[in-house]
Amino acid sequence: MRIGVIVFPGSNCDQDMVDAWESFEGNTVFKIWHKDTNLQHAELIVLPGGFSYGDYLRSGAIARFSPVMNEVISFAARGGLILGVCNGFQILCEAGLLPGALLHNNNQKFICKNVYIKASSNSNPFTSGLINSVFKIPIAHGEGRFYADADELQKLNNNEQILFRYCDQDGNVSESSNPNGAVENIAGVCNAGKNVFGMMPHPERAMNNILGNSDGQLLFKNLLQNIKTLAVS
Repeated sequence: MRIGVIVFPGSNCDQDMVDAWESFEGNTVFKIWHKDTNLQHAELIVLPGGFSYGDYLRSGAIARFSPVMNEVISFAARGGLILGVCNGFQILCEAGLLPGALLHNNNQKFICKNVYIKASSNSNPFTSGLINSVFKIPIAHGEGRFYADADELQKLNNNEQILFRYCDQDGNVSESSNPNGAVENIAGVCNAGKNVFGMMPHPERAMNNILGNSDGQLLFKNLLQNIKTLAVS
């Protein structure tokens, strides 16, 4: 699979993301600079974490206007697969490709630690087959509190657009397992078309047992397998 990783000024997880996808045999992974307008025939576009443009104004608010984003938006409209992680999630929300917004954590502090998330939807290629599975994935953000109003939340639930919820290691979703105050413990969502995905936790940082955590491998492997199944069908 051809996988393009977008690099913005201030991105700092782009190489982690490249290494993560290259760990699976058969992938061709390459970086795309934010000023480029050629997606190089990518089949999956990834927006990595970091602090694009220094997080000035609002996280993702400036990166949303980078030249490459016009092509990313067109790619999404054609049904292309897009994944945004942390800052990438924020950028996709700012661009209107994902619903909701990412606000300051409720404790007004940057949080960096391992958390547990539970797959909440079985109707998209990212989490299909993983419903109710629990994963230990690190977070590292200051503006990760997902918010959507009541009407939008109802749409997300009815259309099974919630990818992950924060939980404890046994899969219990509660206030105590919510690290940032996200509404309904939401850690990731997808668009109505089920081809654009965003999540705050960093699976690319959980790819090797040497680091004490390899649950990210399961998420990426599942997505790749489901994409191949879709291509065959």
